[in-house]
Amino acid sequence: MGRFTLPGEAGMEKEIKELMEKWGVDAIRDSDGTSLSEELLELGLEVYSTLCLIRMDNEWIKKHPECRQQIYLLSERYTATEQGLKINIMSHLYGEQFEPNTDVDMNKYWQVMDRTSGERVVDWTYDEEEKSITVKNAAPFHEYDVAFLAYQNWEPVSMYNHITNNWTKEHKIPIDVRHPEAGDHILKVLQEWLETHPKTDVVRFTTFIYCFDLIYNERGKEKQVNWFGYAACVSPLAMEQFAKEYGYELTPEDFVDNGMYNTPFKNPTKKYLDWMDFNQRFVSEYAGKCVSLVHKYGKKAIMFLGDHWAGTEPYGKYFKSIGLDAVVGAAGDGVTTRMIADIPVKETEARFYPYFFPDVFHKGGDPVKESQEIWVKCRRAILQKPMERMGYGGYLSLAYKFPDFVTHVSDVARQFNEIYEKTNGRGCDKTGIRIAVLNTWGRIRTWQTHQVAHSLWNQRCYSYLGALEALAGLPVEISFVSFDDIKNGDIDSDTDIILNVGDAGTSWSGGDNWSDEAVVAKIRRFVYQGGGFIGIGEPTAYLREGRLFALADVMGVQKEMGFTASINKPEHSEQGRKHFITEGIAGKIDYGEGTGMIYRASETATVLDTENRSCSLVVNEYGEGRSLYMAGCPYDHRNSGILYRALFWLSKREEDAGRWLTGNTTIERNTIDDGRIAVYTNQSGEDQSICLKSGRILALDPYEMKIIEE
Repeated sequence: MGRFTLPGEAGMEKEIKELMEKWGVDAIRDSDGTSLSEELLELGLEVYSTLCLIRMDNEWIKKHPECRQQIYLLSERYTATEQGLKINIMSHLYGEQFEPNTDVDMNKYWQVMDRTSGERVVDWTYDEEEKSITVKNAAPFHEYDVAFLAYQNWEPVSMYNHITNNWTKEHKIPIDVRHPEAGDHILKVLQEWLETHPKTDVVRFTTFIYCFDLIYNERGKEKQVNWFGYAACVSPLAMEQFAKEYGYELTPEDFVDNGMYNTPFKNPTKKYLDWMDFNQRFVSEYAGKCVSLVHKYGKKAIMFLGDHWAGTEPYGKYFKSIGLDAVVGAAGDGVTTRMIADIPVKETEARFYPYFFPDVFHKGGDPVKESQEIWVKCRRAILQKPMERMGYGGYLSLAYKFPDFVTHVSDVARQFNEIYEKTNGRGCDKTGIRIAVLNTWGRIRTWQTHQVAHSLWNQRCYSYLGALEALAGLPVEISFVSFDDIKNGDIDSDTDIILNVGDAGTSWSGGDNWSDEAVVAKIRRFVYQGGGFIGIGEPTAYLREGRLFALADVMGVQKEMGFTASINKPEHSEQGRKHFITEGIAGKIDYGEGTGMIYRASETATVLDTENRSCSLVVNEYGEGRSLYMAGCPYDHRNSGILYRALFWLSKREEDAGRWLTGNTTIERNTIDDGRIAVYTNQSGEDQSICLKSGRILALDPYEMKIIEE
């Protein structure tokens, strides 16, 4: 077995020895709030030590409060009346996490906005005791808010762990190493730690400097989470250095962005792209110093893709310069598994869900059910791109109370290792189909699309994310390209199919990038000359020249916005049409939230399915090429099967499909060694069976995997 990193705890020595055999544990690590005993350190396991450098010296940061990390926050909006307006800026924010920074020139680094007129307000006063802004001469019944710089008095990930696990420990204060004295001090702290921990083999940085945007409300609950955010990289020092280098100054509004905090769903401004690049260079340089120091002491250096990962960008321009030996990340489905597995680094490691936390491991909890549903998605991805290691996070003392979970993890570890060994770490055979996922971000957001952390609105995103979840586990080659890639060059000649998926106006669909005539013409030519195109949701959407879908002629569909409702549209049948793509697909197709008011816009388009009289599944012939439109695609075995069959049809490889498809969408087939070995996986929680080409019936238990020679 092996390749298994276990979160250890002092006091669990006997149980850990048992799990070394049951789970194949060959490495052990500490976690936030735990330590490893001398007995555990002497077990002969590779020892991982978790370091979060910016919260390692509370006493130093208390003496140097000016070096605390900062963030831009935005107050709630308030409406002025004839009596004037007073804004409590900390209302709906967690007072233990933040402290308004009044040490700066507040007229420069704070900003009061009249959101009704869109103008900046200069006539205001601040009451430090009440933490309130009084807007002088406020226009009655105009809305106002305040963007202000704040110190972070409680590191947000440590805070999350405290709240989740009911800890009463001292609050950790995050240190900003951009201040030269803080940066030098932390490197000394790291060196002293390395000298006093000779038994550590692997230093696991969690991660390096700045956390993604993680803002808590007045109840200590998550208020705003942007896993891709750079708001916590800010400080007056950083803004001054930025202005000196780029020749212009950033304003508070550039960070709070009218309350959207530069969400990755928006097409980024040039200012925000400059800010990202500025921080990526700094973080990579400082992280490189930390890694070099670790290597100097003969230890490996790995990074956790999460928590304080802002600026590291594993698919960015500067990541390689850090010099890491490996990356570990949390794998909760196929998309996040591929996000980690595809990182260009020596080794990757999956930390599978669920965490060993009390929100799952409690009386009445069912961690096996939760894990199994996650594992079958991760397994699909691992079959395509194996990872070198696996493990879990959290506290073993909680998980060990569930014997059925202990048994379940033994099976997960067995399958994980079997896949790696059978494929020699290279993954299963591929069909030869190559797909380019097109969005504004391109390569830097490889597998990092449509993700909304801890949001009630996840379902809308998942209705599109399902397409990527399906692709993550299919034997095809995937690349992520941006509109700039196409604008500044030709579409890669190896590309068979372009995929564009998302809501209108978002960075994933593309927004105003679809107003670029060169981009539109190049993609049309690509399809016309024999390429394939998949559009899901509101693809190619930008309202221009009387149309929403820029490539309506390619897809054969258009969306009615109401402006042409008086014009009769081409009729389409409400009856489903038979087609190679839907062959063998039984039952009603789930389009999730879907997209309504889609009508047939080309005589060559064939409507395969409708929902509420709107076209939901449409194929089209365009010159020598083909296209597929789908109103939405939440992940399930049926939609995955539709998409898989569509890839063969779009690339004109229908005759090859028989080698890969099983006739039962709940059972997926992969092959190893050019088809000599077959891997069958049951994606469902029910017994399934198929008839093999030999005539033998292959039966699979719920979620089972079988590897056989054919």
